[in-house]
Amino acid sequence: MARVGDLLVRKGSQIVAISPAESVHRAVEMLVENNIGSLLVRDGDAVIGIFTERDYLRRVALENIDPRVTRVREVMTGGLLFVSPDCGVHECMAIMTRERIRHLPVMEAERAVGMISIGDLVKHLSDEREVEVRALTDYITGRA
Repeated sequence: MARVGDLLVRKGSQIVAISPAESVHRAVEMLVENNIGSLLVRDGDAVIGIFTERDYLRRVALENIDPRVTRVREVMTGGLLFVSPDCGVHECMAIMTRERIRHLPVMEAERAVGMISIGDLVKHLSDEREVEVRALTDYITGRA
């Protein structure tokens, strides 16, 4: 059974983070520049939250708040959920589905080591099924 750490090895463990004192406008710029849907919010080395596209839409755009003067700390999601590299892919998918979230930081000994999105999990599961179908097809057709 695949683990989150296995996904990070394949996809990379790049983490894009922002300070809680930065403007929401800068956070959105970083999302666009990196083609991602979330940023970890760090105060020094401590991970204190996450800023997502959904945070922007619900707490800034919908409320008609100026993103140039609003600070990330004012609209980020605190109370962060996270998983360890040892977490199984299916368990990670269950957490994301149950909590209705699309991004999960991967933490090891209070240190962020990666970020997993729902897209990463779906791609992994799709690739896994493709390999299984190919193996079964080869077996049935006698190519195995």
